Amino acid sequence: MTPPAAFPRVAGRLACGPHGLDELAERFGTPLYVYDMGWIEGRYRSLRDAFRGADLLVAYSVKANGNLALLNRLAALGSGADIVSLGELHRALRAGIPPERI
Repeated sequence: MTPPAAFPRVAGRLACGPHGLDELAERFGTPLYVYDMGWIEGRYRSLRDAFRGADLLVAYSVKANGNLALLNRLAALGSGADIVSLGELHRALRAGIPPERI
């Protein structure tokens, strides 16, 4: 099964969730980081649910993206953190990921 696009074209314009990316760029300027938390949560749940019944910890790589809002949302879903530095440990802890899931 092919996952839905994170940034689909809606009426010929790129979108992120209910927002047109052109409108966001006009409002906030560029460069601009835009995340569709609903899409991210859906992908996390799909992965977690695919291994239902297994003793599993889904751990997000903090090196991939250390955005605290993103890490906080993943922590709320039960995600762990994969880290390789003290800086990444600090970010994971600040985001609310418990030490036993790091």
